[in-house]
Amino acid sequence: MPEIWAGLDIGKKHHHAAVIDANGKRLLSRRVMNDESELLQLLGDVLEISGDVLWAVDINTGIAALAIGLLLNHGQPIAYLTGRTIHQASTTYRGEGKTDARDAFIIADQARIRRDVSMLRPGDDIALDLRLLTTRRLDVVHDRTRQINRLRAQLLEFFPALERALDLAKKGPVVLLTAYPTPAAIRRMGVRRLETWLRNRKVQRAGALAAAAVEAAQAQMTALRGEELGAELVGRLARSVAAHNDEAAELDARIEARFRQHRDAEIILTLPGMGPTTGAEFIAATGGDLTAFTTPDRLAGFAGLAPVPWDSGKVSGNLHRPRRYHRGLQRALYLSTQVSVFFCPVSKAYYDRKRKEGKGHKQAVIALARRRVNVLWAMIRDHTPFQTAPPSPRPPTPRRPLLSSGPASVTRSR
Repeated sequence: MPEIWAGLDIGKKHHHAAVIDANGKRLLSRRVMNDESELLQLLGDVLEISGDVLWAVDINTGIAALAIGLLLNHGQPIAYLTGRTIHQASTTYRGEGKTDARDAFIIADQARIRRDVSMLRPGDDIALDLRLLTTRRLDVVHDRTRQINRLRAQLLEFFPALERALDLAKKGPVVLLTAYPTPAAIRRMGVRRLETWLRNRKVQRAGALAAAAVEAAQAQMTALRGEELGAELVGRLARSVAAHNDEAAELDARIEARFRQHRDAEIILTLPGMGPTTGAEFIAATGGDLTAFTTPDRLAGFAGLAPVPWDSGKVSGNLHRPRRYHRGLQRALYLSTQVSVFFCPVSKAYYDRKRKEGKGHKQAVIALARRRVNVLWAMIRDHTPFQTAPPSPRPPTPRRPLLSSGPASVTRSR
């Protein structure tokens, strides 16, 4: 048990610190800027009170990075309590007001009275880099999806036939729309010239794409109002989508290169369905070290794959998805599990068995993902690649014992 507890209510420009003793008495309460010099001054003032201190925060990334980094560099233990935990606990304290000083006190007091708080770990450099890269890649993918949806909506206003003919999730149609978004422009080019133009830009299946575009252009001979401005906006959106595609490809290459430098990368990749991107998300979510979870059950609970009971009175056996779990880790395990159903006979057999038991697709995938957590845990623990267990040989059928264990008797003939 530490002698004092220091709670930090994290903010963008400033934090509020509250220090309490074992009786919950305030020993310090003040606002500090999110600045290195002021945070170091706060650290010195708290250590003057007592060197045996436990720090507590309710945010562990983003705007809290500087404060957490300074504390970890000085060897200070830090407990992490989620924002939901602090919000729910605040209703048990006297008063209904909300101030930064009150929130900092609640954070410190919860760290004092709770025994189930999680401690922050520095994590290795590879896990930190993968977290930054995978987070950026997810943002790029989301932005690209939004731009594609806007591109479809804009194209529908003056060229619906082309919108139906193109798959904008692929590179070729996006490249086509950067220069030829109108029916008249496509008809002037023709199939042969348009195919040559697409091939020069390294578009796959350029002939099929050019034929589909010309066919759509010939199906609409009418030029609608606003076509000129709409074509300009479509070209701008298409170039934005192409830029997002290039950035996503670059990030994928950097993620794979950095992921393969991790000590467990080659082991993780042997698990069916687990690729460099999902493996990188797994490393980023877990910090690159599974010892903090102690058991695969805790890892499954952290990923939201272990249901929690929701019983009351005579109702029992009512299981629900937990409210607190790591969304990124669950996404990585869920997506890799879906892929494994198509390529791994063991996963396919387990999935089919769950479907025969009456479970839906999502329930069967989640059940399989929970099972794969145990497998992945054992693989990393033993540093052993995944192996499909061969069928055990059938034991030989034992011979029936003789009725008499003595010497064989001779039958006399009459």
